[in-house]
Amino acid sequence: MPHHGNEEEHNTSASQQNTQGNGQEPVIRDNRKVDPVTGQARHPEGGQSASGAGSQAGAADSDGDALAQAEEILNGVDVPAEESVAQGAPAGSAGNAEAAELRNDLLRLQAEYVNYRKRVERDRAVAGEMAVIGVLNSLLPVLDDVDAARQHGDLTDGPFAAIATKLENALKTYGLVRIDETGVEFDPTIHEALIQQPGEDIEVDTVSQVLRSGYKSGDRVLRAAQVIVAVPA
Repeated sequence: MPHHGNEEEHNTSASQQNTQGNGQEPVIRDNRKVDPVTGQARHPEGGQSASGAGSQAGAADSDGDALAQAEEILNGVDVPAEESVAQGAPAGSAGNAEAAELRNDLLRLQAEYVNYRKRVERDRAVAGEMAVIGVLNSLLPVLDDVDAARQHGDLTDGPFAAIATKLENALKTYGLVRIDETGVEFDPTIHEALIQQPGEDIEVDTVSQVLRSGYKSGDRVLRAAQVIVAVPA
């Protein structure tokens, strides 16, 4: 029979006629996808349950895969201990050998690093000492001029005398030691004998006069003192 209007209304009327003919109450189902009251979209309960179950199953599968992968990474390719014992091989022997080899390599590298650090520190100390010695050697002629001026009475007083004193004190802080003692036993390592004279009441060679002062820094002699030596008669 031809019908006019909405198909949904026609279906609803047809179902009502069939229901009245059968003597049962009509059942009306609202299949609209948008709720007319709230205006929000409707989701079938079956779809939600199915999607929720699917997501839970997927999460369970992913967790299972991640756990399996973690166990595989942790286990690696090592042979189980039971099989090793069954085959008569000591458990973990390969791992112990590898660990011992790595430990020996680490100890060797540590020893090499310690030796390298000591060598670098020693070289640095030697380089610093040589730099100080180079500066001190360059200033020895200046100190000779200061001594000569002092012997001639030019540095008895005044600003130049104060400057000379400050220079000598500053050089002492760098380990500079003057060699100018008299009446001591002659030492060829720090004295340079220019003149020998017979002396009285002496039993060994003795420094009687210093012609030019010598200097040393620590155990290193920068310049030997030029002296006159008195020898036993």
